[in-house]
Amino acid sequence: MSTDLRNVPDAREQGWYLRLMAPNVKGPSYAWLDPSLLYCHPQALQDCIEDLLQPFRGDTIDLVAGIDAMGFILGAAIAHMLKKGFLAIRKAGHLCVKTLSEPYRDYTTHDKLMEMRTDAISPGVRVLLVDQWVETGGTMQAAIRLVEQQGGMVAGIAAICVEDSEGGRWLKDRYKWAHCVPPSLMPQFNAHHLDSFQALKSSPGLK
Repeated sequence: MSTDLRNVPDAREQGWYLRLMAPNVKGPSYAWLDPSLLYCHPQALQDCIEDLLQPFRGDTIDLVAGIDAMGFILGAAIAHMLKKGFLAIRKAGHLCVKTLSEPYRDYTTHDKLMEMRTDAISPGVRVLLVDQWVETGGTMQAAIRLVEQQGGMVAGIAAICVEDSEGGRWLKDRYKWAHCVPPSLMPQFNAHHLDSFQALKSSPGLK
């Protein structure tokens, strides 16, 4: 698929923009793909947000929370679309105000700490949690615990992809969720290799 940011397909089926994502070429310490070109494409970003919001149309959402760091992009865009406030859930050490913290283990299998300020959520506030990707589910589960510790209610979770990992299934079984991946493509996403990568092999820098 052409990466020309003016290029929009005639038939914009669900998830057409997923083909803009590129494979990891820098080794195992990085995520297995890079969605950032999707955000550069104006129609792709708009359609991605619309797809993520579709299951929540008509639901009460009081606040959108994005997870550090890439969840800030989609989360802030969704908050703008809904005309709601946006809360940043940060990795430890970045907030200079009183916080709650939760340990978690992300896709790199490293133990980390996540923080949220204590004055943004009051009991009963319905929060939509947004991240770029849910692979193992550890990061999203920690964010959920932070929201629920303060009496907030998780209105749902949204990400470009919620994989069918053990943690991903745990989330899907317990919370309303949305992602952009059609069922026919889920086996490829779960296998961490997309057929669309083949079209990128001739691009400079890809091996």
